[in-house]
Amino acid sequence: MEDDFSQCLVLNTRMAARAVTRRANRKLRGFGVTATQFSILTAARQRPGRSITEIAESIAMERTTLSRNLDLMARKGLVRLEGAEKGNGRLCSLSEEGQVLLDRIVPIWRASQAELREQLTQPDWPSTLKALQELARL
Repeated sequence: MEDDFSQCLVLNTRMAARAVTRRANRKLRGFGVTATQFSILTAARQRPGRSITEIAESIAMERTTLSRNLDLMARKGLVRLEGAEKGNGRLCSLSEEGQVLLDRIVPIWRASQAELREQLTQPDWPSTLKALQELARL
């Protein structure tokens, strides 16, 4: 029996993730941020003052990728990075400019989420999301 690698969950998940990311990047291009940076902005809004390690864990991102993006975003004035009280860690919070930008982007994000959910009719969106969340916990 020959294996059908086109049915590979890893391959198909990666391909879907890349396609969704490319789509998001196109929609965000006019705002001067990437899909990755949008995720960082939302994490900084949800829980300000978290360390880079905490943010990286919460959005499943490598610390080096997060640090590189945070440095770029800090230069743009979208986030503030401050030294932690103990150790050499850095804490991140959303700047006022970042808050304004995020407020402008969120309606675009909501519309994009609705469009993507319409594409996922079989299985339904809640089942798809639950399956992805279960896989993320492996």
